[in-house]
Formats: sequence, C-alpha cells, structure tokens
Amino acid sequence: MRSRILVISGHRDDALHISQMLHGLPVAVDYAGSVRQARSEIRQKRFDAVLVEATLTDGNWLDVLNMTRDCPGQPQVIVTDPQADAQFWAKALNLGAYDLLPQPFYAPEVRRIFSNVCAGADVIHAAV
Repeated sequence: MRSRILVISGHRDDALHISQMLHGLPVAVDYAGSVRQARSEIRQKRFDAVLVEATLTDGNWLDVLNMTRDCPGQPQVIVTDPQADAQFWAKALNLGAYDLLPQPFYAPEVRRIFSNVCAGADVIHAAV
C-alpha cells in the first residue's frame, strides 16, 4: 500500500528533496507552504506522516501536532529544524512528535525515518 506524506515548509524545494530521497519507496509526497494550507490538505486527504518545519510564518510544529490529533489515523509528525539539538528532540518527543529530523537533510536518515513510519502505517491499514 502506498503511504502519503505531507511536507509543511516555507521552502517548496524541501518537498522535492524529500521526494527524491524517498525515491523507490511506496510513498506519495504532498506539499503545504503554511499551517493554514496544511489544515486544508489534512481535511481533504489522509496522511500517514507529516514533516513540518519547527517554525512557519503562520504557526509552528505544535500547531500542526495539535491539528493532527483530530485526524483520522493520526499521522505521525516529524519535526525538522536546522538547530535540532538534544533538548529540542526530547521536547518534541515528550509532546508527541514521532521524531526530529535535522537540516540539512541526510538521505539515509530520511529514508530510515519514513520507512519506519510507512511500515507502521501498513500494519495499521492492514488491521482496519
């Protein structure tokens, strides 16, 4: 089954880079440039994972995390930040994020995280 990922970033190229890094995996990558746009996408489609920049022009990763809690299937939220340190990683995990992905993106780490998310989503989809 094909997984669907939403990349929420102020930089459209982030979605393209993530898509290229996940080439060969059964995933579709969508893009939203803001929290507002993401809210619209999440209402229209079911996502297995959401990759969100820590800070956006109209909100932040916590807004997105809270938004996904009401979504069917509750997509896993992966936060990305160039200043990803151990303290921020611990905070994100404690508040319910799936993982923290540092920038710049490192292809093996991107593939590992999303492979794990998609594998978990396949198990959930099969059980439903």
